[in-house]
Amino acid sequence: MYKEVILFLTGKLAEKQLTKILENLSIPSPCKKPPEWNYRVKQLGLSVAALMTGDLILRRLKDVKGINKIILPGRVRLDIRKLSKTYDIPFERGPEEVRDIPEFFGRIKKKKKLTKYNIKIFAEIIDAPNMTIDQILKKASKYKKKGANIIDLGCLPDTKFKHLEKTIYALKKKNFSVSVDSANTEELLRGGKAGADYILSLNENTLAIADKVNSIPVIIPSKAGDLNSLYRAIEKFKKKKKPFLVDSILDPINYGFTESIYRYRILRKKYPKIEILMGTGNVTELTDADTAGMNALLIGIATELNINNVLVVQVSDHATKVVEETDLARKIMYAANKDNSLPVGYDSGLLSLHEKKPFSSLEEIKETAKMIKDPNFRIQVSNKGVHLYNRDGHFIEQDPFAFFPKIKLEEDGGHAFYIGIETARAQIAWELGKKYVQDEELNWGSASKIKKFIDLTKFKEAGSTIDARQKMKHDLRKKRKKVNF
Repeated sequence: MYKEVILFLTGKLAEKQLTKILENLSIPSPCKKPPEWNYRVKQLGLSVAALMTGDLILRRLKDVKGINKIILPGRVRLDIRKLSKTYDIPFERGPEEVRDIPEFFGRIKKKKKLTKYNIKIFAEIIDAPNMTIDQILKKASKYKKKGANIIDLGCLPDTKFKHLEKTIYALKKKNFSVSVDSANTEELLRGGKAGADYILSLNENTLAIADKVNSIPVIIPSKAGDLNSLYRAIEKFKKKKKPFLVDSILDPINYGFTESIYRYRILRKKYPKIEILMGTGNVTELTDADTAGMNALLIGIATELNINNVLVVQVSDHATKVVEETDLARKIMYAANKDNSLPVGYDSGLLSLHEKKPFSSLEEIKETAKMIKDPNFRIQVSNKGVHLYNRDGHFIEQDPFAFFPKIKLEEDGGHAFYIGIETARAQIAWELGKKYVQDEELNWGSASKIKKFIDLTKFKEAGSTIDARQKMKHDLRKKRKKVNF
């Protein structure tokens, strides 16, 4: 049977590891088939594979006879399309880490592109009465961009929402779906008549409001934990043959949280087909813990119980990423549910503090360090700590300050500053169990405020420390010329 031939381009430092991984992939066993392709490895004569350029490849890659595809290191900065056109062979960017080659070729479950979900997000603007319409529109746009499907206008007790109608008109004009959340029946009626898509929340004593508006109501118990009142309200509304949502209310931890989860289970068992909404704010806002994990768990519960609507809030300073965390969580849980799989290996965006495979192998780092013949420092992290090495030595420390007496950079402030920054990042990565890549910011997943676009067609511009070092060397050369003269 014909097998395509894949050529892997690499550098001196990664060649041995890459070859070993490809050899292992090719060995059949009772639990895995050999790949349906053959491979070749081409080492292009530079130390660091990620530094190869398009011009270097054109100069050093001549023989491509019999090659069907060429795999490049994931971190190369070049235009793949140009190379593919020049060689008339498809070039493809591989994984960023050599050790992820098996996953890249499907030996481990590959990450899917997560786009689908079945849970709608109601994002509450909790202090809407105290905000201007422009402020509300701005926040609504932010929430929608992060994944919100419905903008929920949270009304406040003893605070008049004079511009409620105008706010709804403005939001609807911008094509937002809108809900009004209030304990005041007059505000719910006003919101419904103004065109709100949903009104939160009615109980068995206030269901008549739903007859006066076209809004879809969310029905809750008349008293906390009173499922019987909720059942009566549901039965009354079912007779109307109009759409509605039901929320049995999620309580805070130590105030009935576990019991409230059980109520959702009972509700779903009694009414297998009704639409349910779960508000998560009582847990995320009222617990001093990172919200990413909480949202993953709560959306997991919602997925198991076929709860297709969640109401979220992000008010507390520790809960400012709730909308986008919920968005990612619903996509992960949807994919895992469809695959009948555990929610593992789909996306690492909710692993803000830790990562599944954070460290490089100690043996691999030692092997690489032996091959270095230049004075430039490399930084890597193993389970033993931070590694700093060049041709003059290989140092392992857990405290970045411990490096300074050993690396002789007293006369090079810019370089010392750079090493300080990078080793500090590496220390954080080591302590938390995160992946560290030299010259790259640590990946905080959905918790990060800054999402940087990385242009993989070109190298980064030189940083300020490199510019300073070059200027210092230039000034020193000029000074020496004057002395010699």
